[in-house]
Amino acid sequence: MKVGIARERRAGERRVAATAETVAQLVALGLEVEIEAGAGTESGIADAAYADAGARVVAELQPGALDVFLHVRPLTPEQAGSLAAGSISIGLGSPATELPTIAALAKAQVTSFALELVPRISRAQSMDALSSQALVAGYRTVIEAASRYPRFFPLYMTAAGTIPPARVLVLGAGVAGLQAIGTAKRLGARVFANDVRPASADEVRSLGGTFIDLDLDAAAAEGTGGYARALSEDRAVRQRELLAPHVATSDVLITTAAIPGRAAPLLVTSEMVSGMRAGSVVIDLAAESGGNVEGVVAGQDVLVPTAAGDGHVTLVGLADAASTMPSDASRLYAKNVANLLALMTSEGQVAPDFDDEVIAGACVTRGGEVRHEPTAALLREHTERADSAEGDR
Repeated sequence: MKVGIARERRAGERRVAATAETVAQLVALGLEVEIEAGAGTESGIADAAYADAGARVVAELQPGALDVFLHVRPLTPEQAGSLAAGSISIGLGSPATELPTIAALAKAQVTSFALELVPRISRAQSMDALSSQALVAGYRTVIEAASRYPRFFPLYMTAAGTIPPARVLVLGAGVAGLQAIGTAKRLGARVFANDVRPASADEVRSLGGTFIDLDLDAAAAEGTGGYARALSEDRAVRQRELLAPHVATSDVLITTAAIPGRAAPLLVTSEMVSGMRAGSVVIDLAAESGGNVEGVVAGQDVLVPTAAGDGHVTLVGLADAASTMPSDASRLYAKNVANLLALMTSEGQVAPDFDDEVIAGACVTRGGEVRHEPTAALLREHTERADSAEGDR
């Protein structure tokens, strides 16, 4: 069976869905691997390395001739439509926000798997791309903050005087948040953190951070798979009120809160940002999914005037953070993809066992239907709204 990896076409995307190591893994499974020339260039992987690992390097990949298509970013509807009926696609799918692509995959009779939907169970840890890419993104947020912050992170005691350490506040203590905490601590900052999930307090402290307990109903915010559940509006307002004084005294604020399948929760208002000291930096890792910070723009730096009128706060909408470190991000991501594909492969044949909870959980479309029910419901709503708008014309 033929597995193909194309160059990523989305602007700014530098990762690749296979490395020389994972190509060798797939070839050892009895699969034929084709990779488009230049697919790994941005990740530091030469075409020759793929060829040495057993792949066939082609000038231009023909998706319609593939049995399995591996990718990083969600496909476009056009890419989805170019795949052969009965073929398989594996990659990030963003099913809640890429509904036209989901519809195109179903129409094309493609069996698609979204790595975001891989169940967060022990057996599937090696396929958990959300965690592997969050690890990279969490590290990167601190590097981006440090490069914009006009002062030192660590404490310095010199003959000319003492420079105090930066105060870093991290909101959201999942994989990305914990990595941000650890990285900021290694740079010498004083680190504080908050998460609505009660289990996160010990994790924050284990990395040397100080956990901020807002005295909310934490149990009500504990979701499944280690994620948070959305707070009710009145509790969300209360959360922002309690966070405000902590934000005001921070030099660097990093927000990483996310809820799968939904827009990112609003944690910080514009008023809270303007209440920070001049020169402060805010990094919003959730900018692409709506943002945790009011006024954030994905992929841009926004200068927010301080309430004191003495300068501004830099609000950074960090977009595609993992792609800014394409070599290590690709190494981790490609292994996640290869491990999921290996789970479906036996004696050179890719035949997903849908009785397996990992495979069933990650499946989005199959047999011309959207099999992931939350996505199917969103698609129905989207179609109904479109039909209603068309009828009103």
